[in-house]
Amino acid sequence: MSALPTSGREWHLVARPHGWPKPEDFALREAEVTEPGEGQLLVRNLYFSVDPYMRGRMNDVKSYTPPFQLDQPMEGGAVGEVIASNAEGFAVGDHVLHFKGWREYAVVDAKKTAKVDGSLAPLSAYLGVLGMPGLTAYAGLLEVASFKEGDTVFVSGAAGAVGSEVGQIAKLKGAARVIGSAGSDEKVELLTKEYGFDAAFNYKSDESVKDQLRKAAPDGIDVYFDNVGGDHLEAAIDSLNTHGRVAVCGMISQYNATEPTPAPRNLALVIGKRLRIQGMLVADHSHLQEQFVQEVSAWVRSGELKYRETKVKGVENGVEAFLGLLRGDNTGKMIVDLTD
Repeated sequence: MSALPTSGREWHLVARPHGWPKPEDFALREAEVTEPGEGQLLVRNLYFSVDPYMRGRMNDVKSYTPPFQLDQPMEGGAVGEVIASNAEGFAVGDHVLHFKGWREYAVVDAKKTAKVDGSLAPLSAYLGVLGMPGLTAYAGLLEVASFKEGDTVFVSGAAGAVGSEVGQIAKLKGAARVIGSAGSDEKVELLTKEYGFDAAFNYKSDESVKDQLRKAAPDGIDVYFDNVGGDHLEAAIDSLNTHGRVAVCGMISQYNATEPTPAPRNLALVIGKRLRIQGMLVADHSHLQEQFVQEVSAWVRSGELKYRETKVKGVENGVEAFLGLLRGDNTGKMIVDLTD
């Protein structure tokens, strides 16, 4: 057996960002790697996830999850290989999904990990299409937004890991029409040509989101899956039909705002249209996990559901990957690749 590593690099938050995060808000530090205690595993991370929600955890405010602590390693989803085990049922060489990302090595409690099978899908897929973003898409559309066959669905931020899966699941489940917004003409083309959206538009173009959505959905929409907030939510409220439903997953347009954002300014329409707007956290939908993996993995294997990943190589580029995610540089899931 080869000797275990004695140290590894990990990212720490060293200053709380005001507005857009800056590279100097973070530090890559060397940390001691210890042997696993009783019931624990030592894992060499192969991939870790950067996600929009992490921006909120950089603020020292009360929220649904505690903020990142200064001068402590940050956290997030990761897939890695067990290199030492002190837990029954886990062996060296197993691959596991856990929550101690942003670092090269992690000692994790076995009870807080899940084994993943690289023969069913690439290991990185368990951070995206078959991971937290995928379950978010599945639960948000089917359970929170109460999707039903024949609905017209609008998805904002549709070229991202969550949005692209929402649109495809809607099509597979019998949506009458699926519309997506994205931040570039290339992503718009991806939505319609590869992911099967019926229509898509570039929200960064000169034409307003409201006008572009009206053109794409002249008969209105029944479901809005919100990843962006702001002018997108306002446009969706304008286009929603009576008894329309909104699943609010994220509001990335506001994450780095230093002043209150004005939109949506048409909330009074919620009354007459009898709209339902519901926020969601994926942790509330763990009861769907088995059903989700079975159904979505079958679609992935058959090629009916497609996905993209944007991989940034090297732990030293973890913060740049996160900043790129906030800028919209990614297509599909943004992942930091630590493999050799």
